[in-house]
Amino acid sequence: MRFLRTTTLAAVGSVAMLVATHIGAFAALDPYAGSGYDFSYVQCGVSAPSAQFGIAGVNGGYPFTYYNGCLSAEYSAAPAGHASLYVNTGYDPSYTAIDGRHMEEDCAGASSEVNATPAQQAAWAVGCSEAERDVGYATSQGAVGPAAWWLDVETSNSWSTSDLSLNRYTIEGLVTRLRASTSAPIGIYSTSYQWGVITGGYQPAVDATWIATGQRTLKRARSYCTAASFTGAPVWLVQYVASYDHDWAC
Repeated sequence: MRFLRTTTLAAVGSVAMLVATHIGAFAALDPYAGSGYDFSYVQCGVSAPSAQFGIAGVNGGYPFTYYNGCLSAEYSAAPAGHASLYVNTGYDPSYTAIDGRHMEEDCAGASSEVNATPAQQAAWAVGCSEAERDVGYATSQGAVGPAAWWLDVETSNSWSTSDLSLNRYTIEGLVTRLRASTSAPIGIYSTSYQWGVITGGYQPAVDATWIATGQRTLKRARSYCTAASFTGAPVWLVQYVASYDHDWAC
């Protein structure tokens, strides 16, 4: 049974925004079926495989200043109506600079409404800014109307190791800003281990979970469809690697 998940972090904005956010998380429909793949800047110039859905990476491995120069081609190559986007995420104190490359002024202003410490407010604004810049870049590349947005949360990117609340607020800022930009489902891509290291087991108001299994075969990867969800949201996709990233819809 689907249930209404509520964030343990302070919410931002009006009651209407809060209600819309959680209703969106509750009512989201899984758009995936069968087999698919995910491509990023690494596969720039590589022909897309035959599949039922495709997921293209917006960034070039890191948030903010690095972007996928092949996003337009990769997004267009995915089956019509079944293309999704994923974005790299992270938190670092340097990301709080309003320098034209990182934090956006409107996100910094909105963060003042977050009932949190100044550092947590700044982290929220970092996430908000990442989402805002990602949406802007995707739109500029014609990658509009995706079936879903995914947040790639991995230890290979920068995160706070001394205060996990900053990582959680960053993710909350990302989700909140994306909710304001799209009616598409929003999910988390990670592993149980990495999610725990980065967030401490936070359960955000997202719609779905995409598990990076690390397996090499579909048979082994499919078993993760029934694994416990580290975000609290349903497991929609599992990923396995065999020459490129394959994805299976649970």
